[in-house]
Amino acid sequence: MIAPLLFTIIVEGIIVLGYSIWRKKPLVPILFATTLANLITQSFLRLVLNLFFHYYLIVLIIAEILIWLVESFLLYRLLANQLRLQEAVFLSLNMNLASFALGLFLPI
Repeated sequence: MIAPLLFTIIVEGIIVLGYSIWRKKPLVPILFATTLANLITQSFLRLVLNLFFHYYLIVLIIAEILIWLVESFLLYRLLANQLRLQEAVFLSLNMNLASFALGLFLPI
């Protein structure tokens, strides 16, 4: 569980870094919120995939959508992030698409 979590935090951290520079948003609060969200959502993902392993693909898709929504909400609600809801949704979608797509190619 540690390797996928570290991989996700690194990939999403790179996306956050680029977004923070591009949109002139505070880096540290967004990285903190992203890391906290990943600690929660990665645990959730591992749990549901283990519980419903017979339906792996459908559970993975549903869980990833839920993770995207939860992370969007957390990014938006942390006021120090200075993100509007649309920005939080956009950022979370890009973070999760990047980590999911890259994760498909890695044996972790």
